[in-house]
Amino acid sequence: MPRNDQVTRQWHLLRLLEASRGLTLDEIVDRLPADYPRHPRTVRRDLEALEAGGFPVLNERVEGRVRWRLMDGFRQVPSLSFSPTELMALVISRSLLQPLAGTEIQSALESAMAKASRLLPAASIDYVQQMQNVFAVGLGPHKTYRLHRETIDRLTQAIAKKRTVQMRYYSAGRLRMTRREVDPYRLWYASGGLYLIGYCHMRKEPRMFAVERMRAVTLTDHPYQMPLGFDLEAFVQNSLTVMRGRPIEVTLRFDKATAAWAKDRMWHATQKITPLKTGGMLMSLTVADSRELVGWVLSFGSGVRVVRPDSLRAAVQTESRRIFHAALSRLPNGSSATKRLS
Repeated sequence: MPRNDQVTRQWHLLRLLEASRGLTLDEIVDRLPADYPRHPRTVRRDLEALEAGGFPVLNERVEGRVRWRLMDGFRQVPSLSFSPTELMALVISRSLLQPLAGTEIQSALESAMAKASRLLPAASIDYVQQMQNVFAVGLGPHKTYRLHRETIDRLTQAIAKKRTVQMRYYSAGRLRMTRREVDPYRLWYASGGLYLIGYCHMRKEPRMFAVERMRAVTLTDHPYQMPLGFDLEAFVQNSLTVMRGRPIEVTLRFDKATAAWAKDRMWHATQKITPLKTGGMLMSLTVADSRELVGWVLSFGSGVRVVRPDSLRAAVQTESRRIFHAALSRLPNGSSATKRLS
């Protein structure tokens, strides 16, 4: 039995015991999710494992039946004392998860925040409200997952149980729907989007899948094992944001005005900044060669120039011309103007 299955079952057991004053084995079995082993002997072993792990799980005979419960005083966390900076962090973290609204993750955070708020004195609650008027979080462009809660829940179960999933997936690169079997390794939130990293049976290699483009996700009975040599952090380290590709060494030259604000941001873990006497700067980094990289360079407008490699400079110039001609073609007499400028 995979260790994750046991941990997941024990988590459900704790949730059940937290919400009751005592349950029999049969009552616990009846309340467990249908996809977990529903046998009193299995439940008893899990309860004993929790007790051995340090949880104050008690059993006592009530009216001739043995009931299991948590020790009094352990079911409810004692009142918490938050410092001003901790309160600030809670408020900000709550805002950061807005893109996951409607999912189990965001619901759990809202529930935790509501419980914490009830434990705080009135003065602290006033302080939290003041923080909301002082600090604001701008999330920028991001996806929303309110309509994808079921997909995220199934992927979470599949990762915990180490089970292959089947799904229909819309490929943005090929503009068509395909059927996939994937061994799910991890859900990864980056750049305002949620992605599944896993082994694609069709492509015979690890791939990244956008959660919002998944349809009809189902768990199979096929177990999998993550390869021992697979490094999830290394898998995404070359991506500028999420797109992967052949790593290339890039050097960019920023003019003074653009460098003034670009130098203070961490665009990639490999970036190195070299100030120039003109007030500009050179930025060197090693990132994946992808359309994402071209778009990122273009986002700086005329304030940046590609020093190397030549292939990236050519790709940026080509895309710039396409943007220019596309803009002209939308103007009155745009086609004739394009011919004159060409």
